[in-house]
Formats: sequence, C-alpha cells, structure tokens
Amino acid sequence: MADWFVKQTLGGLLDEADRRFGPREVLYHEGRRWTFGELRQDVDRCARALMAAGVGRGEKITLWMPNRPEWIHVMLAAAKIGAILVPINTRFRTADLEYVLWQSDTSTLITVDRSGPIDFLSMIRELCPEIESGDPSDLRPEKFPELRRVIVLGDSDYKGTRSWDDVMAGADEVSQQELEDRHDATAPDDTVLMMYTSGTTGFPKGVMHNHNIQRTVVDTANRMGITPADVTLMYLPLFHCFGLYEGPLMSLITGCRMVLTTTFDPGECLKLIEQEKATLMHGFDTHFRDMMDHPDCEKMERSSLRTGILCAGMASSEPVARRAQSLLYSSVSGWGMTEVGVGAAISSLDSSTDDRCATSGYPLPGYEMKVVDPDSGRPTPNGEMGELYVRGYGVMQGYYKKPEETAQAVDSDGWMHTGDCVIMRDDGVIRFLGRYKDQLKVGGENVDPAEVEQFLMDHPSALKVQVVGVPDSRLGEVPCACVVPRSGQTVDNDDLSEFCRGRLASFKAPRYTLTFDDYPMTSSGKVQKFLLKEMALERLGLAPEASGNGV
Repeated sequence: MADWFVKQTLGGLLDEADRRFGPREVLYHEGRRWTFGELRQDVDRCARALMAAGVGRGEKITLWMPNRPEWIHVMLAAAKIGAILVPINTRFRTADLEYVLWQSDTSTLITVDRSGPIDFLSMIRELCPEIESGDPSDLRPEKFPELRRVIVLGDSDYKGTRSWDDVMAGADEVSQQELEDRHDATAPDDTVLMMYTSGTTGFPKGVMHNHNIQRTVVDTANRMGITPADVTLMYLPLFHCFGLYEGPLMSLITGCRMVLTTTFDPGECLKLIEQEKATLMHGFDTHFRDMMDHPDCEKMERSSLRTGILCAGMASSEPVARRAQSLLYSSVSGWGMTEVGVGAAISSLDSSTDDRCATSGYPLPGYEMKVVDPDSGRPTPNGEMGELYVRGYGVMQGYYKKPEETAQAVDSDGWMHTGDCVIMRDDGVIRFLGRYKDQLKVGGENVDPAEVEQFLMDHPSALKVQVVGVPDSRLGEVPCACVVPRSGQTVDNDDLSEFCRGRLASFKAPRYTLTFDDYPMTSSGKVQKFLLKEMALERLGLAPEASGNGV
C-alpha cells in the first residue's frame, strides 16, 4: 500500500521544503516572520546545539511548552538527530508530568519558566528537588533516573537547569557535516514521535510513530486542495497531533504559510483572519462556537477563509457545523485518533452539506476500515452500528513499554480496535455515534475516567469514586465525579476542585461532584456505569446525551 510513497525523514522533509520554497514565508508568530530558509537555519542550529549538549540517537526529548517557534525548532531538530520527541500537554500538572517523565524514560526536558499565570519551573522543582543541587548536564534525579538535563526557555538562568540561550550557544561546537552525518544515519522507519494519549487502563500511553506519518498529511492536502497560496491559522496546540499535522507538517509538505498563536483566543483569531488573510482554519466545535459567538465575528473580514477540518465530536456539534457553513466557510469533517496517525478519514470539498456536517468522511488512501460487532467480533452489515476497526500504514508502532495494551489494541492481523461506535454506509463513508470505550472528550481533550478515578481515590474523604461524562453546551461533555464518601465524611465540588488544583490538568478535573450511598451494580459485582450516568444526569437536571457525529 505504501510503495508509491517515497519515504523520507521529517528532517529531509524540511530540507526539501527549503529547496522548493526557500524565500517564501512559512511562519508568522506575534509580529515575527520566517521564510522556509530561515526556519531551516534555526532548526539546524537547534539540532547542532542539542548534539553538543549530549542528546544521543534514540533519546527521548520531552517538550512541555505552549505554541511558539522554538517548539517547531525542537521538533524538527529532534527528527534530524534521530531523537524521539515526546510532546506533552501544557495543561498537565504535577501528577501527569511525573508519570510521563518516568514512563517515557525522558533524558531531556525542554520547557518554559512560566506561561501567563502557570509556573512550569516550580512544578518541575516540586517533582525534582535535586535540581537545586544537581549537575545541570547530568541530573539523574531519584524519580527519573534517565533524566539528564532540563533546558528552560525564560528570562533568567535557573539553578540546576540549562538556559535555552546557553544551550543554543553550543551549536558552534558541532559542524554542519556532523549534523548531516547524524541525519544520514536516521531512517524513515525509526520512531520519531511519542504522543501520550489517555486510554482505558488508567494512565496515558505513549503512542509511537515513525517518520512516515507525513503520508497522512500529503493525502489530506490532496483531498483539501492545499497549495502554497493557502494560509493556515493555527491556534490548536502543537502537542496535539491535530495541530502538529495540520500546522507545521502541512506547511512543509505544501508550502502553505502558517499563522501561529500561542493559545486560543477567539477575538485574536478573528483579527488574524482579517490581518493575515487566512484561508484554512481547523478545530473542534468548541473553538468554532466561541468565534461565531464573539461580538466581533460579523464585523471582521472573513472572506479569505475557504475551508478547514471542523472536528465535530458530540451530537451538539452538528448545529455548530451547519452554522459555520454560512458564517465562516464550507468546512470538511473527518475521523482520526492519535493511534492511527490522526486523520484516517475525511470528507471532500464537494461533499454534500449533510456529509460535511453529519458524517466523518471517507477513508484516505492506504487505510482500510470495517465495522465489527464488539461482542461477536463479526463484521456488521452496512448501516448497522458497531466498533470501528482500522488498518493501514498510519497505525502506531505500539504503546511504549506496554506490550499487553498494544496487543489488546492492535490484533495479529494489524487491525486497530478503536473503541469508537460508528455506522458505515454502502459507499464507505462513516458516521461517528459515540465511544464504546469509557473515554471522555472534553473540548477536544481525551480524558480517561479511570485515571481521574484513581487520582481522586487519594482524597481522604473518598471511599469510592466513579467518573462519568455529562453534557456541556460549550465543551461537549465534562467529567462528573460520583463519590461514595467514607463514614461520617462529606465531599463536595469545592473539596475536589481544591484537591485537583495544580496537580491534575484542569480539563480532567470534575466539573460536578455528586455523592451516593452506593452504585448500581451487576450481578457479577461490576458498576453499571450507564445507569450511574443516567442517575447523575437526572440529579443534575441535564438532558441525556443523544447519538451524534464526530471525529
């Protein structure tokens, strides 16, 4: 299936983009602009600096910072020197960060000192007190024996860390030829990316991909007609595969220009659409709703917009998608997940409005899809719902150091068991209905209830905890904690909010807290979560969630 596709590394992709588009502008961020040639120079300098700092082939570089040009520099530099990038969510807090740093065997952590009110460095010091007295070039703290260095991009030098400027100054210690030799030793089939995603077993899993993920971007570009004349407004976080693939990788492949924002702000995005004449914009229904509801939306010039992927996730998102067709542009829809290389299905520019708003598109070349009865394992007839299985070049290499979970997710025939409930039409178009797995999607963020439950069990007043998703008009759904308190104890939402603050990502923290004497159980002793969810909805006065479409 992949013979027609010329394999190359992501570093080679950058070099080719420089040859094809060198003097063209590739990036705009907060008033600064870069050409493809300037981007390549910055990436090569970063790559040589990381080599001088001691980063070896196959080592894990964890990148914990908001969107900024240095994020792209590190990502492509890691690809050039044969290292593995581990991008993590900037909304993670100490509990999340601790697990990822340890489980990934990270050798280099690159971060910012702070971003807005969030003090990243203080969280690192809390987890690594040895940083105050350790060797900045060879830390190896007790909790993270593989961690050798913390590189901080900020306004000051900090004890026990290496500053970004200091590390970059070391680039001159490594020649361009040494970098090219290192790059030549890197193969397209080598692991280059490890993205942590929530699953069904309680903690995030590191999804491993090689350099060939770029083929998904090539085929998406072809289906959407993306050319060097396009301008992508990218407010999605680059630590998410959606932002990474449709942002910097799409620019390198097509020559389109990227307008990068640090965070999502609907007012800023509307101004940038007008200022930079953006033609492409991707996101979830939450983003589109916020922009369309902004008081400046109809005042701003938006005629440059032509299309983008609107990932509708829940039933409530279809009206948002339909509204966007008249207020913003003719969006396309798609389906994907981190484990299959993001977008495995997408609609076409000339698909009907119904298909672009209420289905998740048609498989891209190189992907096979089938719908299976989750109980019998037999394929279901077209038009009947079942679990989506996906097979193809974009399926992950596996979950890092989790062979059992990998075997459960990808069977011996290469089919990825997605856990998503869909209907497939006779023409192969799929319609997303929900998730067989218990996972929640909160404003585009995956949340594993089991992970949150395990975290909340450390609350001194909680005897039992179950987490269910309940509808939210803006985010699609949010977590609701159903708690059985210890005898004589009480638990309320303020208690749990304070318990989670600074330790758990805000999108994982329960929006609601309900207390129960006990849970509805099966005869075999399992919690009947669907009944518990119905009870929670009734007590909260919320309407039950209907089936919908999504990505």
